[in-house]
Amino acid sequence: MKRILVTGGAGFIGSHLCARLVDEGNDVICVDNFFTGSKRNIEPLLDKHNFEMLRHDVTKELLVEVDQIYNLACPASPVHYQYNPVKTMKTSVMGAINMLGLAKRVKARILQASTSEIYGNPNVHPQPEKYWGNVNPVGIRSCYDEGKRAAETLFFDYHRQNGVDIKVIRIFNTYGPNMNANDGRVVSNFIVQALKGEDITIYGDGTQTRSFCYVDDLVEGMIRMMNSREGFTGPVNLGNPGEFTMLELAEKVISLTGSRSGIVYRPLPQDDPTQRKPVIDLAKEELGWEPGIPLDEGLVKTIAYFERK
Repeated sequence: MKRILVTGGAGFIGSHLCARLVDEGNDVICVDNFFTGSKRNIEPLLDKHNFEMLRHDVTKELLVEVDQIYNLACPASPVHYQYNPVKTMKTSVMGAINMLGLAKRVKARILQASTSEIYGNPNVHPQPEKYWGNVNPVGIRSCYDEGKRAAETLFFDYHRQNGVDIKVIRIFNTYGPNMNANDGRVVSNFIVQALKGEDITIYGDGTQTRSFCYVDDLVEGMIRMMNSREGFTGPVNLGNPGEFTMLELAEKVISLTGSRSGIVYRPLPQDDPTQRKPVIDLAKEELGWEPGIPLDEGLVKTIAYFERK
C-alpha cells in the first residue's frame, strides 16, 4: 500500500486514476482546484476511508507526505486552456516546479502527464518519442503546447540536477466516461451533438486523423509506467495507434447512437494538427503495455455515460 498524490484528480483522466488506485488499496490524496475538474467525477470515492480530497491550486506550494505523485493538473482541451492562457502556462510550469520540489523533499517518485501536443503539427508520422516536434511558440495553442514542453524540461533538469525519481508519459487522445460535455474535444462533441439530433460539426475537410485510446487502457499504462524499473524515465507515448479520420469517427458515432444527425463542415482552427498517431514500441517493450479496447467498444461505453447524463 502506498500514499499517492494525484493532482488534477477530479478531472476526466484523474478521476479514473484515483478510482483505480483506491480500489487497489492505496491511500489516495486527490488535489484539484475545480477549474475543469468536477466533484461529480469523484463522488463515488468520497465515502472511501482511503481517499481524501483537497481543494488546492498547484501553482501554490503543497506540503504532504507521499510515496508517489501523479501530476495531471492542467486544463487539457482547447476551449479550457485558451480561456485563460496565462493561467494554463502557470499551471504547467509552476505546478511542475512545486510538485518536483515536493518530490525532492519527501523523496517521492513523480510522474508527469505530458501530452502528444508537444509534437505540435508533426512533420513526422507516426510520432516516436525521439521526434522533437513542430510547435508554434506564439500561437493560440502555445500556452498548452509550450507549457507542457517546459514541464518536461523541468522534470529532466530536476532528475539530472537533484536526482529526483521521474517518469514522463505523453498522452495521446483519450476518451471515455467522465469527459466534460462542453470541453470541445472531438469524441464528446460528436456524441453530444448526435444524442441531441444536431448536425455534427467537423472542422476542416474531415480527412485529418486522430488516434483514440479508451481511458481504462490509458490508466493501466500510467500505473505500469509509475511502477516501472528504476532509472527508466521515459518519455513514453501512451495512446492507441489505431488511426481514424474525423469523418470516420463522425459516421461511427451516428451509427452507434442511431442518430439522424447530418454532418456540417467549418474552417480548421489555427495550428490544429492534421495527423496524430503514436509509435508505442517503447511502451510495449518497457511496460508490456498496449491498448486492448477497440474504438467501437469504447464508444458504446462512452455513449452510455452521456445518455445517463
